[in-house]
Amino acid sequence: MPDPIFDNARLAAIYDAIEGDRSDLDPYVAMVDEFGASRVLDIGCGTGTFATLLASRGVDVVGVDPAGASLDIARQKPHADKVTWVHGTAPDVLPLQVDLAFMTANVAQVFLTDEDWLGTLTAAHSALRPGGRLIFESRDPERRAWENWTPDSTREVIRTSHNGEVETWVEITHLDGALVTFDSPTIFHNDGARIDSTSTLRFRSRDELTASLKHAGFTVEDVRDAPDRPGRELVFVARKN
Repeated sequence: MPDPIFDNARLAAIYDAIEGDRSDLDPYVAMVDEFGASRVLDIGCGTGTFATLLASRGVDVVGVDPAGASLDIARQKPHADKVTWVHGTAPDVLPLQVDLAFMTANVAQVFLTDEDWLGTLTAAHSALRPGGRLIFESRDPERRAWENWTPDSTREVIRTSHNGEVETWVEITHLDGALVTFDSPTIFHNDGARIDSTSTLRFRSRDELTASLKHAGFTVEDVRDAPDRPGRELVFVARKN
């Protein structure tokens, strides 16, 4: 079940305003050109920023996400009519043949169990043509990013076009090995409404990710640095065997 931050209609409507500049997607757009991809699968497409950006460049895109509220926002964006939207998870897009499959942002870390993660990798493998590539990012657990996820360091007040000022912050509530759980409250200043959302991410090591990809039938071609989080995030490029 998706977190409320993605599947609550009021939160989904302000998600893009809170995220702000999405220059973090530029390296992935460049990879579409680098690998000469004409058809792409966007796993965990959310509000569709990446999918519609690619569609505007003439790429055939399939976007899949379990959060219906986020897809409702995605379908309203320019070039959304050129994207095939699927409400569900990666296995729901099959059968499919694409050149590249992406998981941007924190998508690769929302799969908390080995079973769910392997199921997603297996679906991506099936959706890729022979020699196609899966590309995703995952925060390096050695950098312990969660130690900076405190109300004082993450609190923001953002002005949105239709909802006025909204206040957000992140607060860690539980640590359990590789699992990090945190609250992400949102307060709407125009009416005082507060909507809470709790999320858990799994921080897998580079070795864990490499082993899981091999098990799913991939060869890791490259592990790159994320330009927006240099030294803190791993960007995997894995080729279908």
